Amino acid sequence: MSLSEWLATKRNTYIKNNINKISAKIPDGLWIKCNNCGLLMYYKTLYKNQKVCPECHNHFPTSSYDRIEQIIDKDTWLPINNQLASTDPLGFCDKKLYENRLHDMQTKTGLLDAVQTGIGNICNISIAFGIMDFRFMGGSMGSVVGEKLTRLIEKATKMKKPVIILCASGGARMQEGMLSLMQMAKISSALQKHQQAGLLYIPILTSPTTGGVTASFAMLGDIIIAEPNALIAFAGRRVIEQTIREDLPKNFQTSEYLFKHGFIDLIIPRTQLKQTLYKVLSFYYGECK
Repeated sequence: MSLSEWLATKRNTYIKNNINKISAKIPDGLWIKCNNCGLLMYYKTLYKNQKVCPECHNHFPTSSYDRIEQIIDKDTWLPINNQLASTDPLGFCDKKLYENRLHDMQTKTGLLDAVQTGIGNICNISIAFGIMDFRFMGGSMGSVVGEKLTRLIEKATKMKKPVIILCASGGARMQEGMLSLMQMAKISSALQKHQQAGLLYIPILTSPTTGGVTASFAMLGDIIIAEPNALIAFAGRRVIEQTIREDLPKNFQTSEYLFKHGFIDLIIPRTQLKQTLYKVLSFYYGECK
């Protein structure tokens, strides 16, 4: 046996005898696999690229905290109405009491409800910004989401600031019944007054944007922006096919399909979103603070 063969045998024996010890030294969460192209990457690499796969450009889900860090200038974010939290007006219960479900979501996400609102800067241009968080009950729109967004828009109208709302939602929150559906009209009414004041509103549609959110403020923008390959819809694909009794295109309800048919204005990758928003805002408002 040659020296190289002997060394290879010793190495393989060592690895075989110590494989469990070696595996135990690798902490969980360091590596992540892209569910689109299968690329295995270091988590910090993905995070530095704003959770966009560097190989296939698949957009991973991300939190409202990450969105603020990605879009808003450092040390300019001022949250507003962050003390508002939902109650259980209907005493709703499915597999779990709504009150308990809320508490679980608040503990898990660190949020009181499915949206964060505040004032911040994008390249020194001040904006009113609302960010929905899909982690909190699928980003569903309940009374608090509607109230916080309405207050944000009204404040922006008084301060003469543009409004940007980043949408990520499964629609209205069924646990609040009619109270959740009322938010569609309330937010839309506030946006109408904002528009009458000659101010800019930009919705950013991410995956998914569905249901009552799509049917109201998500589609009322002066310029509607979407992330690539985002699911954007009102009703579910299967429901529509059963209703019209036809097969739908494979890319139906994607941002690319909606762009082709004129429902949205721009498809912008997450890594280019802040710079694109700055270009749009500077066109309307110049270099004003």
